[in-house]
Amino acid sequence: MIRIEKAILHILDFSSGSAAYSDALLPETTGCYEFLEKHMDKACKSQSAKPGRFVEGSRFAAWLDSLSEGELDFIAFSKEAGKALEDALLHADVAGTLDLIFVEAWIEEKKTLAIIKCTNHMGYTHQITTGESGVQTDIVNTASVLPAPSQRVEEFALIDMETRDILVQGKRYALDGDACYILPEILLEATLAPSPQETLKSLSKTAEQVADAYGVDKIQVESAVKNFISENMEEGDVIDVLEAGKEIFKENPSMQADFDEAIRESGFEEPVRVDPEATMKKVSRHKLKTDTGIELTIPTDYMGSTEYVEFVTNEDGTLSITLKHISNIINR
Repeated sequence: MIRIEKAILHILDFSSGSAAYSDALLPETTGCYEFLEKHMDKACKSQSAKPGRFVEGSRFAAWLDSLSEGELDFIAFSKEAGKALEDALLHADVAGTLDLIFVEAWIEEKKTLAIIKCTNHMGYTHQITTGESGVQTDIVNTASVLPAPSQRVEEFALIDMETRDILVQGKRYALDGDACYILPEILLEATLAPSPQETLKSLSKTAEQVADAYGVDKIQVESAVKNFISENMEEGDVIDVLEAGKEIFKENPSMQADFDEAIRESGFEEPVRVDPEATMKKVSRHKLKTDTGIELTIPTDYMGSTEYVEFVTNEDGTLSITLKHISNIINR
């Protein structure tokens, strides 16, 4: 549950080179707060967001301390942070207008500071004018359209005000010729760990590479990966990648060792917390496409058993897939 206490919006216009820093909080209207709550809810569940921690001496962390201790009020804090982000973006050749929103809220009983960076995009809306001939309606193109609640914002940060844990999703910019994630690296000055999405992708890719090196069926290995994740989701929301290797390659210690070594070298060995609902959607089905153009979607639970699906290697080296115990087929 998300409960917003206060929020403020600043507008940075890089096309005109101007900025509008608000001196007042956003009104506590149902529509305004509902808009922010929906975007914050999506941010909390994002599987591409990365956990992080402030580096020692972080300027932003010092501002947070001043905010928490009452030395800096929320509006002044947001302006300080907003101007720091604006200064960094000026060196990144950014065009157009963006809205920078700071929010103080309670998320599941945790006091949280949220930063939501919305890049405005083009959109159409109606316009009403009144002239000598009366009321005139029109359709106009505007560049100041915020992302709809059903969409995802490109960049955000959620900071636990007590533990200082960070969850951030940033966009890469060319900053003075070098690639840089401005929000986490320049503004927050934080170090980041891999996202759940990156970790699960690395788990799957590494298992496939080990299977390929040993001449093992990659389809069955990918099925074992999904089964491991699915079973873990029944017990909690944490995936231990090193434990995955022990389960996936439990019949072959050499493959286990190679998997562990590859995972450690890639930097994805730490357990990762995932969103169970989003993760289960990805692992509950196994999609296959043959070189003949046939596509199949098979429940992951069926992939490890020959009761419903069987893969057979023919004498000529080709594969055959047999689907069993089918009572009815629906044409879709």
